[in-house]
Amino acid sequence: MAACLVLGISANAQKPEQLKIKISGIVKDARTSAPVASATISSLTVISTGSNTTDTISNLSITDQQGYFLIVVPEGSYSMLTVSAIGFEPLDRKINFTAGRNEINAGDFILSNEATSLANVVVTAKKPLMSIGVDRRIFNADAAITSKGGNAVDLMKAIPSLSVDINGNVSLRNSSPQIFVNGRPTILTLEQIPADDIDRVEVITNPSARYDAGSTGGIINIILKKNRKAGLNGVVSVGAGTPELFNSSLSLNYRKGKLNIFASGNYNQSGGIAKGEAKRQNKDNGIITDYFTQQSERERTRRFYSGRFGMDYMFNDFNSISISQGLVDGNFNNNEIQDQRYFDLNNQLTQTGQRNTADKFGFNRSNTQVNYKRTYSKPEKEWTADFTYSRGRNGGDAIIINQFYDAHGELSGTPNQVNNYSTGTGNQITIQTDYVNPLSENSKLELGARSYHNLSKDKLDVFSVDGSNQQKLPLSNNYRFREMINAVYANYSNKKGKLGYQGGLRIEQSSFRGELLDSAKSFGYDYPSKGTNLWNAVFPSLYLTYELTEGNDLQVNFSRRIRRPNFWQINPYVDISDPMNIRKGNPELQPEFTNSFELNYNRTFNTGNLLISGYFRNNTEDITSYSDTISTTDLQQLDNAAIDPNAILTTFINADRTNRMGVELTWQQRIGNSFDFTPNFNAQYRDVKARVNGLNLGNTGFNWNAKLMANYKVIDPDSRFLNNFSFQVSGEYESPRVMPQGKQKEQYYVDFAIRKDFLKDNAGTLTFNVNDLINTRRFGSITDTENFYQDSYRRWNVRTVRLTFSYRFGKNDFDLFKKRDGNGGNAEDERG
Repeated sequence: MAACLVLGISANAQKPEQLKIKISGIVKDARTSAPVASATISSLTVISTGSNTTDTISNLSITDQQGYFLIVVPEGSYSMLTVSAIGFEPLDRKINFTAGRNEINAGDFILSNEATSLANVVVTAKKPLMSIGVDRRIFNADAAITSKGGNAVDLMKAIPSLSVDINGNVSLRNSSPQIFVNGRPTILTLEQIPADDIDRVEVITNPSARYDAGSTGGIINIILKKNRKAGLNGVVSVGAGTPELFNSSLSLNYRKGKLNIFASGNYNQSGGIAKGEAKRQNKDNGIITDYFTQQSERERTRRFYSGRFGMDYMFNDFNSISISQGLVDGNFNNNEIQDQRYFDLNNQLTQTGQRNTADKFGFNRSNTQVNYKRTYSKPEKEWTADFTYSRGRNGGDAIIINQFYDAHGELSGTPNQVNNYSTGTGNQITIQTDYVNPLSENSKLELGARSYHNLSKDKLDVFSVDGSNQQKLPLSNNYRFREMINAVYANYSNKKGKLGYQGGLRIEQSSFRGELLDSAKSFGYDYPSKGTNLWNAVFPSLYLTYELTEGNDLQVNFSRRIRRPNFWQINPYVDISDPMNIRKGNPELQPEFTNSFELNYNRTFNTGNLLISGYFRNNTEDITSYSDTISTTDLQQLDNAAIDPNAILTTFINADRTNRMGVELTWQQRIGNSFDFTPNFNAQYRDVKARVNGLNLGNTGFNWNAKLMANYKVIDPDSRFLNNFSFQVSGEYESPRVMPQGKQKEQYYVDFAIRKDFLKDNAGTLTFNVNDLINTRRFGSITDTENFYQDSYRRWNVRTVRLTFSYRFGKNDFDLFKKRDGNGGNAEDERG
């Protein structure tokens, strides 16, 4: 099957002449009879190694979307299969071998939600880092121990195909993916989600019509943990490190019968001093006129508080409801010092400057979800209805003081001071329904509808301070927007022989209305608009999969998507924290459209998996950054803000188009029982065509990046100390990448972690990790225009060292909350 991942873990080297047995089966839910996807099948095969002696070899497999698995084991006396999945009790089954038979259909494995006792079987296999689905890659968060105690940004760095920039923004094949939490849009940033709360991450490179058309750069779906073990159980964790690191969390879950209740809380703190540098050549029609350098140090302290609680209730075998509430609160404190040096054409110092910034920012977020699910006696048939409401508030203030000195160090003029005061609110509502109906054994129909509404207000007041007097600057803005997206979709899939296909169509009505309240200026778009722009509301998709042989598949797919500008790209807020590098949003920015093609080859073998992808993306109206020396009009609006006349103003524009073509390779390999590694390689050619005010910004170039994660686990039952020690190292290298006016510089980093499981049933875990081991992670760029040449780099985070302890506890006690009589017994009636 296309999505069936098989991993073999050999405790001893298998002899070349040893026969292999293929065991297949289907895993189903006992309550609904529906297939269980991503269930783990582990085996222990008993083999005779000599007179009266035996040995065991373990293997691992993951079910596909149809619940099917295939596991290849060596020939032996028998094999013990253990099937486990989140929300179900493990199931054991003994498979006896028959002489001369190398294929065994083990039939259905029915998983129960009720507690059952485990057989005395020791399984040394572990859940792999990655499994392959029909349209996605699924990454197990617990396998990335380098992110333990951190946040979702730390976890994203460990996932193949993903890259994280200096500001914590994630890219997928050099494009910006849409971030979902539990399958729904979120106003949370990745930095606000604790890594320990995440169960798995789904990466969808080319989404089908089922998903929001705004996912031009793909989708990253973060699935939060939900413990459904019977009785009361949970996890408590605490960690600390440097610089100024502290994290703690508590997760509780109680399940009995039809009711499941869960709650969790987290606190995360980090700090450190990050450095930056910029070297500038100012020009006049390409001729150098003078020079400028800048060095900065930013001390940044961040604190996050989060909580989540809710319940699942199963009315009967076919109807269930889930209700959850999430809360996040946080605050940032930033103190930055910038040292500025100005030189003439002969590199002689003309003046210096120092800029001090004290910035405080706070926020709170809440998220309410109600999910109803209706299943049927017919397997895979289901109907879901979801409601999500998110709201948030933010606010802060900043004080910026700039002082200049002449070449001899004498004070020049009076200090410039600017005060900022900002407030903002955001509200999002999503209503969605999906219906899935298998029409036959191979065909399936999917229908759905979605309505999304986003209302945001943001106000910034900026004052120039001269003694006791404050003058409001024109760069202040009072801004709000309303976004609405209504969508319907249909997907049909079928299979003819070895060829599987899925075709879909999504239609979205989208509207954006923005307004600058102080100037009454409005902007936005409508798709379709009064019967025009109909093609801008239509988004088709097509998937073709051909099974060459068992575990050997070829897939080609196509989709059309839209990328809408994000909040900061359209917000006209002007960031003047760096007087030589100013940033501003463009409220007139329009969406971009993408035609995406992929060709995938997936090869599954006994000890790993290989996925090779070729892709081509054509982006029209591509949203890209544009930099130029600040205009006289903009400079006048920044009067008395200590902004240099040669400052660079960076904003966003719609390029004519950008074409990306590339190839990606992901390989997951296990060697023996203790070692596995996952390398990822992506090479891409980019062709940008853009023109602004008659200036050609076109650029072409080749870039590549490579990522590797390697794990080694000590399995030595004879040594209580060394047994269950795990080591993990991960690293990434990104080559220089072209931009419309220059290039981003290379960047690379290495993370390292050690984990030790101990106590009874390995309930305790101690994790030591170092992020950015060799202290090299930084973002650099070179911008070259007729007016300036700048070589700069920035750091957002610094190298961190952290030690975290976690303890898992639980008790399958269904009488936990019953009343007790005075003698400690149950005060229930004793009826025979």
